[in-house]
Amino acid sequence: MYAIVEIAGQQFKVGKDQKIFVHRQKGEEGGKVSFDKVYLIDDEDTVKVGTPIIEGATVNASIISHVRGDKVLIFKKKRRKGYQKLTGHRQDFTQLLIESITAQ
Repeated sequence: MYAIVEIAGQQFKVGKDQKIFVHRQKGEEGGKVSFDKVYLIDDEDTVKVGTPIIEGATVNASIISHVRGDKVLIFKKKRRKGYQKLTGHRQDFTQLLIESITAQ
């Protein structure tokens, strides 16, 4: 069983007991979150497709940890002008464990 769900403006294909990294979510580590923008649910023999979402369907998850991604370096240069600039960025992520997918 899997579902297509929107989390923090992005769509993810999730299944039960799957761990995913999403953009930083509000909540403490060990807390529970629920997502109700479910676009599709596949239950082995039946497929439910929403228009655009499935009413009453939810995906429940627990927050495992808040982490930061790898550093992305941004290098800017203008040739023959003596201009160089190096900056970096680290994105904040939340690791989620999908606990259940329910459809009514």
